[in-house]
Amino acid sequence: MQFDTPATTNPIDRMKVVGKPIHRIDGQLKTTGRAKYAYEWHDADVAYAYGYGYPVGSAIAKGRITSMDTSAAKAAPGVLAVVTTLDVGDLKKGQFNTANLFGGTQIQHYHQAIAVVVAETFEEARSAASLIKVDYAEEKGVFDLETAAEKAVKPDESQQPDSAAGDFDAAFRAAPVTLDARYATPDQSHAMMEPHASIAAWNGDEVTLWTSSQMIDWWRGDFAQTLGIDKEKVHLMSPFIGGGFGGKLFLRVDAVLAAFGAKACGRPVKVALPRPFIANNTTHRPATLQRIRIGAQRDGKITAIGHESWSGNLPDGSLETAVMQTRLLYAGENRMTAMRLAALDLPEGNAMRAPGEAPGLMALEIAVDEMAEKLGIDPIAFRIINDTQVDPENPERPFSHRDLIGCLKLGAERFGWHARKAPAARREGNWMIGLGVAAAFRNNLVLPSGARVRLDGDGIVTVETDMTDIGTGSYTIIAQTAAEMMGVGIDRVAVQLGDSRFPVSAGSGGQFGANSSTSGVYAACIKLREAVARKLGFNSVDVIFEDGNVRSGNRTVPLAEAAGADGLVGEDTMTWGDLTETHQQSTFGGHFVEVGVDVATGETRIRRMLAVCAAGRILNPITARSQMIGAMTMGAGGALSEELAVDTRRGFFVNHDLAGYEVPVHADIPHQEVIFMDETDPYSSPMKAKGVGELGLCGVAAAIANAIYNATGVRVRDYPITLDKLIGGLPDVA
Repeated sequence: MQFDTPATTNPIDRMKVVGKPIHRIDGQLKTTGRAKYAYEWHDADVAYAYGYGYPVGSAIAKGRITSMDTSAAKAAPGVLAVVTTLDVGDLKKGQFNTANLFGGTQIQHYHQAIAVVVAETFEEARSAASLIKVDYAEEKGVFDLETAAEKAVKPDESQQPDSAAGDFDAAFRAAPVTLDARYATPDQSHAMMEPHASIAAWNGDEVTLWTSSQMIDWWRGDFAQTLGIDKEKVHLMSPFIGGGFGGKLFLRVDAVLAAFGAKACGRPVKVALPRPFIANNTTHRPATLQRIRIGAQRDGKITAIGHESWSGNLPDGSLETAVMQTRLLYAGENRMTAMRLAALDLPEGNAMRAPGEAPGLMALEIAVDEMAEKLGIDPIAFRIINDTQVDPENPERPFSHRDLIGCLKLGAERFGWHARKAPAARREGNWMIGLGVAAAFRNNLVLPSGARVRLDGDGIVTVETDMTDIGTGSYTIIAQTAAEMMGVGIDRVAVQLGDSRFPVSAGSGGQFGANSSTSGVYAACIKLREAVARKLGFNSVDVIFEDGNVRSGNRTVPLAEAAGADGLVGEDTMTWGDLTETHQQSTFGGHFVEVGVDVATGETRIRRMLAVCAAGRILNPITARSQMIGAMTMGAGGALSEELAVDTRRGFFVNHDLAGYEVPVHADIPHQEVIFMDETDPYSSPMKAKGVGELGLCGVAAAIANAIYNATGVRVRDYPITLDKLIGGLPDVA
C-alpha cells in the first residue's frame, strides 16, 4: 500500500482501542524477568555449552598493529579460542559503519576491537584477554574539535550542509537589534542500560544471531557484508532491547566478535561489550561549536537569522546536523545556515536521540531568549511573533499541521509563567529560583514498513513484523492497531517482533518507528480484512469489523468462523508518496522548567518540568508519556552533567563508565508533567500520528539553561552547565 493522499475517515478513527491508555502488553514479562534480552537466550540443547567471549580493544587511537602475541592467552585456563584482527585480515565495511568494526592492521580509534578471547566462563575469558601482548606503530592523531575546526571543510551536498534565503549579511547589518553569540555542546554517550550484546550460533554455513538491535534488516545486511556471507544465511533475532537511543541503529562489533568466536570454537558464543567499550568502541553524539546571529526590528520581528555549526568525525563520517531546526522553526525573510566537518581521530560520531535538533536547539533556544531580552519582549511572546505556517526557506510549502503557538500558550498558563520575575530577583532561602522556556521541534520522518497479520480459527489475530521494541511500547501500539482494524479486544491479539524471518519494518529510531510500523500493520490488516470479506462473500467496502464479528447489512459472522480451520493471512508494506515533499511535516512543543540554584555553591536543582506537545494522534498516552518523561530526563543530563571528557593527547574518552559519565537519577527530577494537544495530522499516515520519542528531548536543555539564567543572571553558553561555570557570577555571601 502506498500512502500518497491525505488520510480520510478510516477504521482507526473509531478510537475504541487506539488512543486508549492501555498498559504495556509486554510489561508483565519484563517485571517478572521473563523477557529475554540478547545475552539471556538459552536453547535447551546447548544451555550449558556456551562459550563466553571477551573483547580486546586497541590501546592507541591511531596507527597500526605490528605484532600480537596470543600464546599466553591461548594457554590460560578454560580458553576455547582466540581470534585476532590479524587472523581474519581485512574485512568489508558495512554500509552503515564509518569505522571498520574488526579485521586488519589499521587502528582508526581507541578501543577499536583487535581480538576476542572465548573461554568456558566470562571470568576466564576476561583474565586471558589481559595476557595478549600487542605492539603498535602509533601515529599522531587529531582529537580536539576547537583546534580541528580551523581546518573544517564543507562536506558533499548529500549532507545538505548549507542553505540560504534572501540576503542574510545585508539584513543582519541593517537590523536595529542584533545578537551574535557562540555556543558549545560536548560529546555525549548513549549510556543505555543494556550493553551491546550478542550470541552467535553456527549451523554449517548458516548463523543465528541473538542481538540487541534497533534495526533488524540494516544489521542483517551489514553483518552478512562484514563476514562475507549470503544475507539469506543470517537469521537475526532481537525481540527485546534494553535501551538504544540510536546507539544500536547500526551493526556493532559484539555481533561480529561473537560470530568469529563461535566459528572458531564450534559452539555458541556470547559477547557483551564492557561498559568502557560503549563509550570508545561504539558511537557517540559528536560535540559541536555553534555561532548564531539574529537580527530583528524593535517590534520583535526577525529579519535575519543565521546559524553555523562545526562538528568532527572520522574520515568519511557524517555531520552532527545542528542547524536543521533553524531552517524551519522561526520566520525571517533573510536566512543562512552552514555546517562544516572537521576530521578527528576519535571514535565514530553518529546518531543519538534527536541527532541534529538536540544539540542545535541547545544553542538556538538560548539565543532566542537572549534576543528577547535585548528587545525587552517576553520570551514566549517573541517566539509567537515569529511563528510561521510555511517553510521559511520555501514559502510555497506549507506545514501539514503546526501548533507551536498553542503549545506555548497552554504551557504558559499551566506552568504559571506570569509569576516569572526578572533575572536574579526571586529567592527562597539559599535558593535562587528561575523559570525557563524553550520551543521543541523535531521533523516527522517515515520509512517503509511491512507486517504480516494472521487470523486463526479461534479468532486470535497474530502480528508478525521485524519491528523492534527498545522500551518504547512497540508491542502495545502494534497490538492496539491490529485490534482496532480487526474489531477485536487487545486480549485477542498476539504480537511477535524482532525476527528477521518476519516482514521488514521501519525499525526503531528517529521517532519514525511508531507511526511507520503501525501504518505497516494497518496495511496488512487491510489485506486481511479483504481476505475475510472474500471468504464470506461480503462487499469489502461495506463490511464492519466490530466486537469480534464481521457484519455486512443484516448478516453477522464471528471472526473466528470466517477464518476457518486453515486461517487467513494478510501481508503488506506501507510505502510513502510525496506528501513529505509537498508539505513540511514536523512535531512541536513547549518545554517549561523551574530550577533552584544554591547561592553559595552554584548547585542547580530542577524543581519541576512541563512539556506540551503537538505530535498528531497519540496512539497510547501511557507509553507516549513514558517516552516524553524519559527524554526530558535525558535533556536534564545534557544540560547539567553529561559530557564525555576527551584526552586530547591520547585520543579517548576518559570518563567511559557510569561512575564518571553522570546521568540523571530519579532524585534529580522531582516533578514532570506532560500534556498532549488533541490533534491529528492526515498528511502523516493513515494513523494520523507522528512521533514523540525525540521531541521530548528537543529544547529541554535550553529551557534549563534559560531557567538558570533567570534564577542567577549568569548566562552560560557552554554545556554542561556545571557549578564552576556559575559560581563566579553569583552574589557574594558571608
